[in-house]
Amino acid sequence: MTEPLVLALDQGTTSSRALLFAADGRVVAGAQREFPQLFPQPGAVEHDPEAIWDSQLATAKEALAAGFKPAALGLTNQRETVVLWDRTTGRPVTNAIVWQSRVSAPVCERLKGEGLEPLFRDRTGLLLDPYFTGTKLTHLFETHAGLRARCERGDVLAGTVDSFLLWRLTGGRRHVTDASNASRTLLFNLSTGDWDEELCGLLNVPRACLPEIVDSAGRLTETDPAVLGERLPVCGLAGDQQAATFGQGCLTPGSAKNTYGTGCFLLMNTGGTPVPSANRLLTTVGWRIGGRTTFCLEGAVLVAGAAVQWLRDGLGLFENAAEVEALAETVPDAGGVTFVPAFVGLGAPYWRPDARGTIAGITRGTTRGHIARAALEAIAHRTRDVVEAMNADLSEMGKDGAGLPPLTRLNADGGASRNDLLMQTQADLLGVPVRRTAVAEITAFGAARLAGLGTGVWPEEPPTALCDRDFLPRIDPAEADRRHAAWGRAVRGCLPTAE
Repeated sequence: MTEPLVLALDQGTTSSRALLFAADGRVVAGAQREFPQLFPQPGAVEHDPEAIWDSQLATAKEALAAGFKPAALGLTNQRETVVLWDRTTGRPVTNAIVWQSRVSAPVCERLKGEGLEPLFRDRTGLLLDPYFTGTKLTHLFETHAGLRARCERGDVLAGTVDSFLLWRLTGGRRHVTDASNASRTLLFNLSTGDWDEELCGLLNVPRACLPEIVDSAGRLTETDPAVLGERLPVCGLAGDQQAATFGQGCLTPGSAKNTYGTGCFLLMNTGGTPVPSANRLLTTVGWRIGGRTTFCLEGAVLVAGAAVQWLRDGLGLFENAAEVEALAETVPDAGGVTFVPAFVGLGAPYWRPDARGTIAGITRGTTRGHIARAALEAIAHRTRDVVEAMNADLSEMGKDGAGLPPLTRLNADGGASRNDLLMQTQADLLGVPVRRTAVAEITAFGAARLAGLGTGVWPEEPPTALCDRDFLPRIDPAEADRRHAAWGRAVRGCLPTAE
């Protein structure tokens, strides 16, 4: 092929992908490998960093084996997951603590008890929740003797998954992360665009172990030819949800997307100024290009597709996750069953790590189909929770005359967005169209687009034919409100202390 191609590495929560993209979003070669999930105790989720690396390296080599020569490499990654490794050997010193893990909840409660959440909120745009990287580091330092001292000496390095992969890809020459990933750590100051000394001190995290913060696009570094067999410029880097937002073409303020993956993540572009949330959403960096930062409002749902995985692996309702749609369609509705999949607590806008999952409304007539349908409805309801909070924030902004209008369309991507029943349910509950992208691997494509821009081989404008299908609301708004009110009652029932 004569057109320039970009290799995207997409390191996700349950699998690693490598895809070669053309500028219009076509995949010309690719590979994917799953890796084990580790659950050492209730609420704890871990990965073996070597399993992450092995799966990502294998997919990259498989994609390159197709014989195409990429012009650049882009990398996107599961966010907030923390890895620590020995600077000399490159070997991990602990398991990776995954973004879903709740192990640092006591750290968060202690900091809240000290009255520090407003400070973190003001500086980082985030809440004190075990979701984020910084408190995971604090937990590791408090539970592994001598680990912090090794980090302070610079003998052990710490970073999110992108940093670990880039350290390996560059043969240990570069310890970097981009602004979008850095903004998810509780250590990044949105105003200065750098690590915050005071916050690092409060979380007891040495600056010596943290990576350099770079732009999301540009000539960031290059791979060691001994790793992939050739020297490739690394020109795109972003956390997976920011990469998906960029890949969807949400480049103007007010445009928004929701990624239906292991979790659900709704991001709205708010332009060049960080917008604080009054409704417990997150203010985050979307991307930084040429030193200019684009910010987003974000609502994070911790469990979405993971609920379907649990029906498959935990209950054995089907063998393949794609079968959930057919099973759910064996019944006309959920039959009064409500499923709140708070396996690792509830994210936005509740932020209750103490919540636990429930399935309510079961009768003798309840079937596998009702539970499957309730699981899909749960994903759509949790998204509406976030949209309602986001619209409330936008309304608050509007009081100052500088706000954005309420959400009028939701762009959808991610593996679960291929489920037509879920997408129709989402449109019904939101009362706005849901537009599904035609690019199935939009997160990887976002990383590729950043790299294509960073190396100058692709145009700045996104391709125009990204729409696969529009799902339009079919039910009365009052019925949607009634259903969501019932959902709200079920959520309150899964909280140890109802709010």
